[in-house]
Amino acid sequence: MLVINPETCIDCGVCVPECPVKAILPDTDPEGEKWVEFNKKYSKIWPIIDKKIPPHTQHQESLETKNKIKFFKKK
Repeated sequence: MLVINPETCIDCGVCVPECPVKAILPDTDPEGEKWVEFNKKYSKIWPIIDKKIPPHTQHQESLETKNKIKFFKKK
């Protein structure tokens, strides 16, 4: 799972088509609001990815999961 730092995001939308699991939502979306704090927290902890890597082996399962916060917290 990758996160986007909401403090440095400029809302350009370039990341949206690059996301293999279609998980990127605008923070104005009611579903996206809960991700702002999640992204803020983990963007300070997790490393910056600066080159493209293959999707995680569970990306298809994640794509089909509605409650992604619960999905990733159980891992």
